[in-house]
Amino acid sequence: MRYSVVFMGSPEYALPTLERLCDDERIDLRAVVTQADKEQGRGRRMKACAVKAAALERGLQVYSPVKLNTAEMREALSDLAPDFFVTIAYGKILRPSFLAIPKIAPLNLHASLLPKYRGAAPIAWSIINGEHETGVCLMRMDAGMDTGPVYARRSLPIADNDTAQSMHDKLSVLSAQILVDHIAEIAEGKLEAEPQRGEPSVAPMLTKQMGAIHFLQDARQISCTIRGLSPWPSAFVRFGGKRLTLSEVYSEDYVHNAAAGSFLGYDKEQRAIRIACQNGVLGVRALKPEGKAWMDANSFVNGYRLQESAVFEKYDE
Repeated sequence: MRYSVVFMGSPEYALPTLERLCDDERIDLRAVVTQADKEQGRGRRMKACAVKAAALERGLQVYSPVKLNTAEMREALSDLAPDFFVTIAYGKILRPSFLAIPKIAPLNLHASLLPKYRGAAPIAWSIINGEHETGVCLMRMDAGMDTGPVYARRSLPIADNDTAQSMHDKLSVLSAQILVDHIAEIAEGKLEAEPQRGEPSVAPMLTKQMGAIHFLQDARQISCTIRGLSPWPSAFVRFGGKRLTLSEVYSEDYVHNAAAGSFLGYDKEQRAIRIACQNGVLGVRALKPEGKAWMDANSFVNGYRLQESAVFEKYDE
């Protein structure tokens, strides 16, 4: 049996799911809906999102409306008579009149273990908050923000060196897998969605201001924040009067009496500079001085002739 699908997604995160649907002989992919083209780069040229570009390359029918919830779009999608909507990182909320279009169900793939981290940035916040695991949920959409009942969930551990980017890559693949594993069961009525249980939490959009690091914190918390904000909006400090972006970090439970933000030397074994935190030490392996390319820690130490008197401070705009 084949199932007709309208796919809704926009960024690279949604690509593995789109590709699996395209290659699945059970799926009749009738259209792809993405966010509208946006101005990007210094030239402010209009550019299609990753899903739109991939869909057009495959010759799929694509809609990229500036506004989704219009009578015209509802009529166009209704005429496609889909069994399912499959939504992943689309970026817009569907009204109840749209959710009623699919004959079987409007599905959504969310990158958290619901009801934790409902909202726009679940991957980043799970790392920022020091979680040891996250995952994906295959859910039936309702009118709320990621509040619908869940058909299936799968978890993944968050390693101490994971960043938002590395978890993004893992979870995007896991999302595609959980969908193709269960879509037939949902269609045949063999898998029922269950209400979310537990204390909900939210994962709001990230802002550039969140990247300003203050060393008057626990080293692990700082490490989690930097990893959760990598690659965007990134984490930064002030050094030598300029902005310095930090990446590839880890924390140490090391007792010291140095002032927060003090340079504690270069660790040859870890290939990292060590910075004193209120509690513990932050190790940093990659740094990007303002206006320059990324540098490894050894090159940074030698290039800037770091002395033990060096201090890294919070960057205030």
